[in-house]
Amino acid sequence: MDLKSAARAVRENAYAPYSHYKVGAAVRGASGLIYAGCNVENVAYPEGTCAEAGAIAAMVAAGETEITEVCVIADSPTPASPCGGCRQKLAEFARGEVTVLLATIDGPEQMVTVADLLPGAFATSHMGRDGA
Repeated sequence: MDLKSAARAVRENAYAPYSHYKVGAAVRGASGLIYAGCNVENVAYPEGTCAEAGAIAAMVAAGETEITEVCVIADSPTPASPCGGCRQKLAEFARGEVTVLLATIDGPEQMVTVADLLPGAFATSHMGRDGA
């Protein structure tokens, strides 16, 4: 299964009884394996989980910490970009040049990079650390 197919398939499992806005995300780890996640809403809105966060959590739970490719898909007229928090989460595990495919279920797509999504991302260098 390719990245977009994985994101499309997991989107169907989203739990979105309040917004009815289902999102699927898939990330490819450095191993080549694909990890998928969907949004999970909660009646207390701030307690929900974004699809990107779910995919990243699945990757980390499997023992990987490097993203090499991302796809996010939603049922919207134009490609939907990850929220600010998810942009920072992606930047934690992906280099700036990593590609992010933003897709819709009906066809329109946009290809960007992690750096495009979050220029000036907060990083370990801001804390005087080199990340090593």
